[in-house]
Amino acid sequence: MRPQNTQGLERLAAMVRAPMDARENWSRSGIGGAPAATGRHLQGLEVYVFLIAFLTVFYLSNGPLLLGHYDLGWHLAAGDLIRERGEIPFQDPWAFTLGDRRWYNLSWLWDVMASMLYQHAGFAGIVLVVVACGAVIAGYLAFCGLSSGASAPAVCIAVFAACLLYPCYEASPNMYLAASPNVATMLFAVVFYGECLRRRWFLLPPMMILWVNLHGGFVLAFPIIGVFCGAALLRRDWTHFRNYCFAGAGCVVAIFANPLGWHVYDGVRATLGHFVQADIGEWRSYFHNMEMPGSIPGIAYALTFVALELRFRNATRVPLEARVLAWLFLFLGLYQFRYTAFFFIFSSIPMALHIDRLLPKRLSSFEVRRAMLAAGVVGILLLPFTFMQVRPALALPDMLSDEDARYLKVHSSHAHLLNHWNVGGLLIFRTQGSVPVFVDGRAATAYPDELLHDYLKLVRWEIDETAWDKVISKYKIDAVLWIKAHDPLRHFLVSERGWKEEYTGAYVSLYTRPEAAAR
Repeated sequence: MRPQNTQGLERLAAMVRAPMDARENWSRSGIGGAPAATGRHLQGLEVYVFLIAFLTVFYLSNGPLLLGHYDLGWHLAAGDLIRERGEIPFQDPWAFTLGDRRWYNLSWLWDVMASMLYQHAGFAGIVLVVVACGAVIAGYLAFCGLSSGASAPAVCIAVFAACLLYPCYEASPNMYLAASPNVATMLFAVVFYGECLRRRWFLLPPMMILWVNLHGGFVLAFPIIGVFCGAALLRRDWTHFRNYCFAGAGCVVAIFANPLGWHVYDGVRATLGHFVQADIGEWRSYFHNMEMPGSIPGIAYALTFVALELRFRNATRVPLEARVLAWLFLFLGLYQFRYTAFFFIFSSIPMALHIDRLLPKRLSSFEVRRAMLAAGVVGILLLPFTFMQVRPALALPDMLSDEDARYLKVHSSHAHLLNHWNVGGLLIFRTQGSVPVFVDGRAATAYPDELLHDYLKLVRWEIDETAWDKVISKYKIDAVLWIKAHDPLRHFLVSERGWKEEYTGAYVSLYTRPEAAAR
């Protein structure tokens, strides 16, 4: 009888183990074959709550900075224009210097969305959507980190650090989670990255249709897909190599689902590699944009990443694609500052897996997770108070105030006004085109190269008298709207050329020709 009972118990134990083994096998189907149980995601709930709550508080507390991008004004005006006309204009209506230059608005859909948000919810609505994008990015990176097999505390540390640093608020206005179309590129880059890690390549072409109409940064999709395609080729994984090739081809086709058609490449080409980048801060090197002490945390993070990568260079848990993208954008970020944000994003998974090796195992205990959840709940409770605190300060930069715009509309609506680049977008928004502009942040997507060459000779502290005289004569300039603190220009125009400083605002001065001032 005992042997029979023993056999019965063994059969019963096998029946109990079967579903357990099935659940265990299911849990190992994560990113790159790493253990990533559904239970792990559920246990990581405290990570999502903590990260999203506190990062949202951080982004909200920087609400006024989110609106500090100098191009936001013309984006809102472009959205208004598209909604009013019911079509996308290919000729700029605001500048008097365009000639027959075609305008390639690569962010028309974002402009329309921002215009609608501003109409119905004001600047607060725009800020809340930007903050929501930041929350989605944080949540998606946390999901990818947990799926890779890293522990909840390690993922929390790595993603929290990356999401604090990639907006680069210390380098304002060169920010990468702000009220500008670039936020769409940040979001889609993370989603493309995550879906490639999860091998869901078939989702990429449909998402590209949306991305290509939101921002010209859609071209970033191809380096991401290319890295995954190259890694599959290196492994001789022909199935995934073929799938990523199909995804890349599908994304190429999806690009043409935009109002510009194949001319979208002309708009991108007018941005990437253009000579004007040498004078735009975000396209210059990281060292040019370093702010002390604000840049110290980012430098420390990058050095930590390099040290851990060298120490654990043979670690097989870290996906090769994540490593390659992190190193690629680390070097690109040193060359051009705007790519630094992508280094922080793409490095979060390698950092989480490296940190996981260094943390004591007890940090994965139930008590630690419960403390993270409690802290996250506190962060959620802080959100409405943070929003109420910053809401009164949500406005466009004061560089060009409403008072300045009213004066210009009355006195300069028929003048050929030479304006500073940084006030161009604000001038378009605040005057609704009633004061024609000389130049603004649309740069080569809207203005002829000849005009940009002429303008860039003027943006120096020391005055090039020949260049100024040439521009004033060539474009029949009646008035100059420039930064008030530029004393050499004041001396040149007023003392040497007999112009009049007709109006002075908080940040700008308006200079007029003697005959224009008399009129």
